[in-house]
Amino acid sequence: MKSVLARFPFLSLDQAIVLARVATAVFFMAHAIVRILLGTIPQFGKFMEAAGFPYGVAIVWLITASEILCGLLLISGRYVRFAVLPLLAIAGGGIAIIHARLGWFVGEFGTGGSEYSVALIVLLLVIAAADRQSTSISK
Repeated sequence: MKSVLARFPFLSLDQAIVLARVATAVFFMAHAIVRILLGTIPQFGKFMEAAGFPYGVAIVWLITASEILCGLLLISGRYVRFAVLPLLAIAGGGIAIIHARLGWFVGEFGTGGSEYSVALIVLLLVIAAADRQSTSISK
């Protein structure tokens, strides 16, 4: 038992960072792809306009395209810190516009709160820090 725990989580730090980078990309890309497949961009655009943003549908398309493009960059491991910035803005904007007023919890004790977005922000910051570290080491 002790030897199993000594090897847990059975990943190196580099492998764990890759896992976090790819999983985070998939989380953002899933929202974008489902938004496209279900045709909810116009509905989301109307919500954005009701929240005071002009050109709501255009903004939602920009968000959607950013989630897909930045997700692909994260998966490929290219321009990682550049890709993290729009995703941080999306997660932070989501908290400011939608989630903060719904409380902290996403499920069980609440609906639609900020905790998921905060977790994404933490993941994005770790991913960017790891990329900065690996870039400075390779120079």
